[in-house]
Amino acid sequence: MHVRKTLSLAALGLGIGFGGLSTWQTAFAETPAQPKHNVPRSKDGDVVIALCDGETTLEVDGVKDPSAISRKQAQDISDQLMLQWRKKNPDANWDPPGQLVAQANPPTPPAAANAPVKKEGVTASSNPDQAARRAASNTQDGHTYGAFSARDEAIWKESTEQAVREGHKVFHDAKTLGSTVAISCDMCHPDASNTHPETYPKYQVQLGRVALLRDMINWCIENPVRGKPLAEDDPRMKQMEAYIMAQRKGVKMEYGKH
Repeated sequence: MHVRKTLSLAALGLGIGFGGLSTWQTAFAETPAQPKHNVPRSKDGDVVIALCDGETTLEVDGVKDPSAISRKQAQDISDQLMLQWRKKNPDANWDPPGQLVAQANPPTPPAAANAPVKKEGVTASSNPDQAARRAASNTQDGHTYGAFSARDEAIWKESTEQAVREGHKVFHDAKTLGSTVAISCDMCHPDASNTHPETYPKYQVQLGRVALLRDMINWCIENPVRGKPLAEDDPRMKQMEAYIMAQRKGVKMEYGKH
């Protein structure tokens, strides 16, 4: 394998942004056509994979069928791309996995699963059938702004943790992401490190506009993952956002930060 550098500037995917607005744009106005990372063709017909910075690419020597790439090979490709990026950006702030991450592992087992559940929501006026149905029900009874029980809270917490767990699966599963080259998000962002969801919205030079976290997720899916971007209401998008946000629990919100 060898790396081709197509441009001198570098930025990397979810966590790395750039200052230096060249033109002012109204955020979230009519979005212009999204820039494309122009990936050079291999003269030998080998697979070429692009990094999220929109500039760095890697030609995988001898591999002409992207579907033949194994997860191990994909991790090696990701590592080499990251190595090249870090050489080009030695002063960039890049956190090692496990640092500044509030929850390094998926929340298993979820705390809510073992939380005591008070069988409330049944009143003196409830008849035996109603009481029995509520006792067996897995739905909440209370109201968000009051009159909710510990049982309701446990159900809400478990529902949230379930979304985070599903996001963890998507984030680590190339097939679920729709990858055509066996690359998944965790290969460049172990434990969702350096995703920095707390800094969005912010201007992303790769996209040429103000971006949300989901925009950068899709940018990564289109480039190193080589899949199709997810719709905003795609459950996988929602789940990944939940997982990434959960991994930064406790970190100060600083939108626009680079």
